[in-house]
Amino acid sequence: MPDQEPIPPPPSAGPGPEPGPQSTSTGLPSNVAAAIACIPLIGGIIFYILEKHDSFVRFYAMQSIIFGGAWILCWIVYLVAHTILGSIPAIGLFFAIILGIAWALISVAFLVIWIVTMVKAFTNVRWDIPYIGPIARQQMEKV
Repeated sequence: MPDQEPIPPPPSAGPGPEPGPQSTSTGLPSNVAAAIACIPLIGGIIFYILEKHDSFVRFYAMQSIIFGGAWILCWIVYLVAHTILGSIPAIGLFFAIILGIAWALISVAFLVIWIVTMVKAFTNVRWDIPYIGPIARQQMEKV
């Protein structure tokens, strides 16, 4: 059949989504390990110690350690401010209410950032938490 057209070659592989999940030194897929490493402080410390090779998981673990530390630092500042300002006679109750509302808003913001970070890690997207992500990258370069 000489009058048939030749079959064109398949398109070349261009830049597409990141490769699928790879196995880490913990035996978990990279995206699952990174998502678990996003658990503030505890998950970060565990996966930073256990994971030796996968920079994706180690980045999320370092970011989680810094994020958890920031969360604890904000909580300590809230407790100190609440104790000091809440004990002022006559206006202490006003300060306690204002600080309580501020802490509730800050806690919701931390929770939303944590959920977004876990979703991004699970979908294999490297996402920097504002202000914390660049610090985590600097720490990863030092190691």
